[in-house]
Amino acid sequence: MPSITRRDFLGGTALAIGVGLTPADQIAAAPTRYPPALTGMRGQHPGSFEVAHAFAREGRRFGIDDAPSEETYDLVVVGGGISGLAAAWFYRRAVGAAARILILDNHDDFGGHAKRNEFSSPTRTLIGYGGSQSIQSPKTLWSEAAKSLLRDLGVELTRFDTAFDRGFYSSLGLSRGVFFDRETFGRDALIVGDPLVSRGAEQNQLANFVAAMPIADASKQQLRLLYEPARDPLLGKSAEEKIEILKSTSYRDYLIKFCGCSDEVANCFQGRPLGFFGLGCDAVAAFDLRSFGYPGFAGLKLPADDHPEWSEPYIYHFPDGNASLARLLVRALIPGVAAGNTMDDIVPAHFDYDALDRADSNVCIRLQSTVIDVRQHGDAVHIGYVKAGAPHRVTAKHAVLACFHMMIPYVMPELPQGQREALALNVKTPLVYTNVIVRNWQPWLALKVSDIAAPMGFFSHVALDFPVDLGGYRHPRDPAEPIVLHLEHVPGAPNSGLDARAQFHIGQAKLLAMTFADFETRIRDQLDRMLGPGGFDSARDIAAITVNRWPHGYGYVANSLFDPDDYDDRVLKLARQPSGRVAIANSDAGGDAYAHLAINEAARAIHELPI
Repeated sequence: MPSITRRDFLGGTALAIGVGLTPADQIAAAPTRYPPALTGMRGQHPGSFEVAHAFAREGRRFGIDDAPSEETYDLVVVGGGISGLAAAWFYRRAVGAAARILILDNHDDFGGHAKRNEFSSPTRTLIGYGGSQSIQSPKTLWSEAAKSLLRDLGVELTRFDTAFDRGFYSSLGLSRGVFFDRETFGRDALIVGDPLVSRGAEQNQLANFVAAMPIADASKQQLRLLYEPARDPLLGKSAEEKIEILKSTSYRDYLIKFCGCSDEVANCFQGRPLGFFGLGCDAVAAFDLRSFGYPGFAGLKLPADDHPEWSEPYIYHFPDGNASLARLLVRALIPGVAAGNTMDDIVPAHFDYDALDRADSNVCIRLQSTVIDVRQHGDAVHIGYVKAGAPHRVTAKHAVLACFHMMIPYVMPELPQGQREALALNVKTPLVYTNVIVRNWQPWLALKVSDIAAPMGFFSHVALDFPVDLGGYRHPRDPAEPIVLHLEHVPGAPNSGLDARAQFHIGQAKLLAMTFADFETRIRDQLDRMLGPGGFDSARDIAAITVNRWPHGYGYVANSLFDPDDYDDRVLKLARQPSGRVAIANSDAGGDAYAHLAINEAARAIHELPI
């Protein structure tokens, strides 16, 4: 298999970088310090987590206890993701623009999970999202505080009505598809259409799709029965009893134990919830999948599970995902870091990373700085961090911990034991968002697909990039043009009987053990097998790869299979309690991984500070 090196396409020049170099090495080798243009292993990249692991797992202190205070600020924010940046924004709005604020982050780029990937060539630049994807249901889910932040940043939601071309791929005759792998189903098969998980699939479409599936005839019959509207797998149970069964039974067990399906049928759905829940259907309650179009529920005659937020179109997407929200915040906080003042001109804006941390700026963002110590003395908060292996300490009137909740018990051990235990329960979901640049997308046209689900594949979802034109950025319209492919992988321990947190821990270890070459092998194998019948050849067609590896991805979401009904009161509310001059933010505090929750928790944290 031909292997590509990591490439930075800077100024139209391909700079070959050896696969063993860290992002810091890549930055040093590049003519300018511009993290979004780095390829290879990104996300929680090498150099971003080693200090935290040595501190939390091995007890290394890095000499932090003897470090003197070097600077004084009004506010220090730990974590430069959307929640940390929003906290800085809300604090400055509360106390005035003269407030001195320092934001510390362990990565080489700001934004947290909202990461931007750029790929430039002599002809054009392609932009992809490396994490936080879109503004989810802003009219329904977003609070007034979060909406006001969007307005202040100049985000006009109506702009997406024309920026996102909802009919583009369908106008080319492309639709969804499902890939069945030979390791599980006996042969590789890409079938056009996706009626298996759909609220409005036509019977003829479903029948034709099932007939083409590489499963046994008995399994096909079991699958068809799942869609029978008069079939009640829980016949004789009351509505309350049915709901309790669905909440306490995984969807996989529901299919096998209550619907009479084979493991083969269950495998057709196993990986489908991964992108949303971070778990396969063996660890997601049947109740939670009932509203997503999964079959087997129509005959239960239960009240409709109302989710008005799902009626909003999924169109609120910048070309780099929610990285544009982070970039808008940084540009507003640090004047001169980037040109422009609109949601359109943020898309092409080039950021001066050297301007992020200057002594003459009221707001500074200090990257590659891992906080390992937060303690209060009187009216001051002392924050210790490690940068380039050396300990540093700063002092502030206030602090906001907008970092991962699982790290806070180590960073701030003075918190009450119960609160530290609650914080530690937020075990984050491991996931990988991979962006692959291909030289053209003609194979997709030949196969008539734009989006492929792979229920048992290493990558559970592979898709052409969202068709968004914004701020002068043009989505590739011609199949002969290069385009970004987005691939999703969520590791774990499926069908092991383990709970969500145990699966997440195993998945995290798996990701950290994988090299860029391991991912490249998987990428080439799956794309060749999926798209090869359409003429795709990875050796010829792949131009660049960025693997956004997130061992600690989505914040933990309460799961009725493993968590108590009062999880919000027992865990979340306790975990986010303020302590003196220190408040706690991050979407972890909101119990999910949405951008609006990150903003909500930032607003709450600032309100709780004794300003």
